[in-house]
Amino acid sequence: MARRRDEIPEEVARLIAAGTVIPAHPLALDAERRLDERRQRALTRYYLDAGAGGLAVGVHTTQFAIREVGLYEPVLALAAETAAAWTDRPVAMVAGLAGRTEQACREAEIAAGLGYHAGLLSLAAFEGASTAEMLAHCQAVAERIPLFGFYLQTAVGGVRLPVEFWRGFAAIDNVVGIKMAPFNRYQTLDVIRGVAEAGAAGRVALYTGNDDHIVADLLTPFPVRDNRGGESELRIVGGLLGHWCVWTSSAVEIHRRCRAAVAAGSIEPELLALDARVTECNAAVFDVANDFAGVICGVHEILRRQGLLAGTWCLDPDEALGPGQAERIDDIYARHGDLADDAFVAANLERWLA
Repeated sequence: MARRRDEIPEEVARLIAAGTVIPAHPLALDAERRLDERRQRALTRYYLDAGAGGLAVGVHTTQFAIREVGLYEPVLALAAETAAAWTDRPVAMVAGLAGRTEQACREAEIAAGLGYHAGLLSLAAFEGASTAEMLAHCQAVAERIPLFGFYLQTAVGGVRLPVEFWRGFAAIDNVVGIKMAPFNRYQTLDVIRGVAEAGAAGRVALYTGNDDHIVADLLTPFPVRDNRGGESELRIVGGLLGHWCVWTSSAVEIHRRCRAAVAAGSIEPELLALDARVTECNAAVFDVANDFAGVICGVHEILRRQGLLAGTWCLDPDEALGPGQAERIDDIYARHGDLADDAFVAANLERWLA
């Protein structure tokens, strides 16, 4: 049980710090919208065999409504148990934490008790709160589990978080990482600047959650001044992404290529072009044309086509693919099918569903 960052197993702590692929784990339901444990386990096995270094469970892609139907703890427990039984290699387990302070602290206690290494803290419940109020909330939750910060885009319920917030958040000793997912260049830079000004660049790992800019985030150097006036260069080292819960073996290879290019100091034009291709795929999967209305179902549709899910059902019966979204997914398969991992899934699906 890791309640402090120095209690995280050393190999997991190194994995988080160095940067890895952490898919945001979807929720497998049957036609009656009940948890389909067989397919939920299959998803976990798929991500691990695809080479993911971690799993994020109980997050937006898992559907925040799992809390309202009593599935939060069962879903977290199922992922942790499946991962432990399926692989001996280190896996960074990250639990989504939501709600006001009492709820988020309770979820942190549950996650820590299940062996999760960190909590990804959503501040969606703090619309209109002051920076001081939000930082006090973060500090309270950080007393129970190491934290990943989470800048969630406003289109799906996130709140605007200024650089002052991120400076204060990064100064919390039990913070190990930040997922930046505002889908906004200016706000992404606010996070990076806040980390630098807190003098926390060596402790807080930066992860992209900007599903619209994944490759470029992993390739870009960010020159900043720290709180002592010194200049440094920060890097986004990994991704904690909803987009990476589909075509995950391809995502692992993209992450590897980006990290290798950064290490070599040589970025080929093909990699920059890949950024645009991945973003175009994300536009279809996340239903950008309909203001993200079909974001969860778009993920489900890819997994359904591959056989990992039986359908696109969500806890909310009103959630469905957006108008024209299925056709746009057809289109990205036709034009960017080399980024899919359907053959990998087909070769292993029976074993994962066993």
